[in-house]
Amino acid sequence: MGKALVLAFYITICCVAFIISKIVISVLIYKRWKKKHLVHEDGFSGGKMVLFRAPTMKPLKTDVFLKKTLKLSNKDIIGSGGYGTVYKLTVNDSTAFAVKRLSRGSPERDRGFERELEAMGDIKHRNIVTLHGYYTAPNYNLLIYELVPNGSLDAVLHGRSTDKMLLDWPTRYKIALGAARGISYLHHDCIPHIIHRDIKSSNILLDQNMEARVSDFGLATLMEPDKTHVSTLVAGTFGYLAPDHFSAEYFDTGRATVKGDVYSFGVVLLELLTGKKPTDEAFIEEGTKLVTWVKAVVQDRREEYVLDSNLGCCSIDEINTVFSIALICLEPEPSKRPTMDEVVKMLEQIKNKK
Repeated sequence: MGKALVLAFYITICCVAFIISKIVISVLIYKRWKKKHLVHEDGFSGGKMVLFRAPTMKPLKTDVFLKKTLKLSNKDIIGSGGYGTVYKLTVNDSTAFAVKRLSRGSPERDRGFERELEAMGDIKHRNIVTLHGYYTAPNYNLLIYELVPNGSLDAVLHGRSTDKMLLDWPTRYKIALGAARGISYLHHDCIPHIIHRDIKSSNILLDQNMEARVSDFGLATLMEPDKTHVSTLVAGTFGYLAPDHFSAEYFDTGRATVKGDVYSFGVVLLELLTGKKPTDEAFIEEGTKLVTWVKAVVQDRREEYVLDSNLGCCSIDEINTVFSIALICLEPEPSKRPTMDEVVKMLEQIKNKK
């Protein structure tokens, strides 16, 4: 009986020690996380603001931020889509952000929201829009991005005539290469890897030097390095979606892969070459209209027929090479599409040949 009591005592001591060690480890992890971020709890609204530390960014007080967001109106809108509205939020004469407001989703979706944003906050790349932080409230979420001055590629290419900027071929090539580098970084260099899932011209922003910045991770999904796909909700934008995204298997399993992003980037390349939207009303064909139209013209070796007249003086060899890269990205069979790392190398070789 005595031995049983001693054994029970030792087991109890071990359990208590294990629990205490778990608590200590959790506290240390939390302190490390707090040190890395600026966290503000808002007792009034029940919200929480997390700012990822950045050397050039001054702390943004929660009350100031919330007062500014409450004053946002339609005149402050700089973008919108199926997953939220983007506003320009001006803090003072020298500080402004792009703030995207998202409705709260299901509990399951919201549980992954902060985890995924943590990964986004660690991204530092010249061709990806910086996510400064986020704010969570009971009824909505806010994403706080850097403000990119020249708007989206979509607005520049397809906006109203008074807003459109004429992009020559060197600028378009630079945008294509920059966007490819940004997507490649998400696919290959981030841990965990990131599938964007909504690559399109409106999610490629242009900075003051007309460098491309990939943005809008509202649909982005994390993928562990040893995995080839993730199971997720069917998502994306019509005109940019790969044919395999319309298959019964995809709708049943939601198996998203990086090759879906590659296809969407191929559509963006065609936009840069033709100056036309993927679903331009001028096309008669059904489905991904721009892709169908361009493939037919290229097969007849009449690439010059589809080129944007605003391209200016350009090398026809470079144009044809980019057409070829776009068509490889647009292969119906995912396994035949290149990786984004390979796309970057192909685009870089265009200029390296000289």
